Amino acid sequence: MKTAAVIPSRYASTRFPGKPLALVKAKPLVQRVIERVQKCKNVDLVAVATDDKRIFDAVTSLGYKAFMTPQSCKSGTDRIAYVAKKYLKNYDIFLNVQGDEPLIDYMLADKLASELKNSKAEYVTAAFPITDVADIRNPNAVKVVLDSFGFALYFSRLPVPYNRDGAKVKYYKHMGIYGYTRNFLLNFSKMRPSVLEKAESLEQLRALSNGKKIKVVIVKQDSIGVDVPADVKRVEKLLRK
Repeated sequence: MKTAAVIPSRYASTRFPGKPLALVKAKPLVQRVIERVQKCKNVDLVAVATDDKRIFDAVTSLGYKAFMTPQSCKSGTDRIAYVAKKYLKNYDIFLNVQGDEPLIDYMLADKLASELKNSKAEYVTAAFPITDVADIRNPNAVKVVLDSFGFALYFSRLPVPYNRDGAKVKYYKHMGIYGYTRNFLLNFSKMRPSVLEKAESLEQLRALSNGKKIKVVIVKQDSIGVDVPADVKRVEKLLRK
């Protein structure tokens, strides 16, 4: 089974326009992500999917693989589905690595690929137990609620579950990486964006709204993404360690 890791990359970010090309220790952010994912042992191809020629040109000029996708693609997963259908017809598993995760654990990508190869899961992602109370109320830190079998019940930017009586509740932060089987990915792209997906601006809610299951792998190590310009300094500091 062949595995492709595809990094969706948009130039027009509301909170950080031009983010993929922002320099992080003298390298474009998108290059940092590519280099991280290239360390994966279970990945046969690493590529960027973008609708912006500036990003396409920057990536290809550095010698990396990139695919142009239509602006009509509603989400990163839709971009990857387009690439899978048009360019990567002989790949069975696809990893969606967010383009703003330069510190993503490459071993986690390997773990998700293995989960898809060795289980009946069609859609997998990862989460981290929240230790910083500020993240519970931070809308940029997406929370996920799990059932007793490790599947996602819901994702939200708000604190979920709501702890009315102070019970011992574990909060989990969703991490910016997904894995799909080819069939699931192509079927997902045919689903209409749901009301919940639009409300929370979280594409994974489209799957839950359509009765699909998302397996969540719990990890011990958090990953710091670049959401706003101020995050660049935080990431650079960690890269120096």
